[in-house]
Amino acid sequence: MAALMSTVLPLPEPLSRNAARHPDPRAVLREQAKLAKRLRRQVGQAIADFGMIEAGDKVMVCLSGGKDSYTMLDILLQLQRKAPVPFELVAVNLDQKQPGFPEHVLPDYLRALGVPFHIIEQDTYSVVSRVVPEGKTMCSLCSRLRRGALYSYAAEHGFTKIALGHHRDDLVATFFLNLFHHAKLSGMPPKLLSDDGRHVVIRPLAYVREDDIVQYADARGFPIIPCNLCGSQENLQRKQVGAMMKQWERDCPGRIETIARALGDIRPSQLSDPKLFDFLALGQRQGAARADAHAWLAGEPHAAGEADDP
Repeated sequence: MAALMSTVLPLPEPLSRNAARHPDPRAVLREQAKLAKRLRRQVGQAIADFGMIEAGDKVMVCLSGGKDSYTMLDILLQLQRKAPVPFELVAVNLDQKQPGFPEHVLPDYLRALGVPFHIIEQDTYSVVSRVVPEGKTMCSLCSRLRRGALYSYAAEHGFTKIALGHHRDDLVATFFLNLFHHAKLSGMPPKLLSDDGRHVVIRPLAYVREDDIVQYADARGFPIIPCNLCGSQENLQRKQVGAMMKQWERDCPGRIETIARALGDIRPSQLSDPKLFDFLALGQRQGAARADAHAWLAGEPHAAGEADDP
């Protein structure tokens, strides 16, 4: 069993207690080892598929205190040991000065792991509370301010990549949010260049199911910081999409995985965007005149000398 778990960071005490209560603790450990192996494989595959990490990269791992970012850091640390290229990991948390935020939790956890880290202190909570009307969700503005603070820190300290903890289900949900509410086929890519062109953002959990992250976080006993400091103001539209996806998965297991794979298999000629596919040139006869949209909409007659329809 020691060999089976050799590639996994030391298991926390909560896991040992859970295993002790199980009829067969060895079976629990085997399942958890299989889960850890699956996550390492999926994260490694995403890194390879999208060129997320290169030799010499200094990766800023954005740690919020939630299950997703804890899992991302944990898996990246495991992969770092046997990675084919050398790279640096630094955990960074933004302390937004929300009332009741347990400031000691993340530093204590990261010191115990021996992971380099930095806590950015910026009172975005007061800004959001002042600007957003009472009863309105704070999430959008809070997210923009948080992103700005993290990007600024990354630029100032020479980070070459910024790692965020969005998982497969987040990518699918964002696709449907844009489809339903913004009339566009776009989503949350596994790798992107920031709008100002200064930062490469990566999402190493792009292939990982949320359910697997929930199980992994529970097994590892991460010190989760609940996201209820702002009253759990989750975006209503995202909650609706999440409920829809969960219902789909109950009714038709595997559907979300199919949709996730579809996001990586785009057929521009089978859609309707003339910016991605040259529909105008498709099947055009050589030398044939082509009227523009204005002519079609205005009902302008065709060129002089051509025969009129009877």
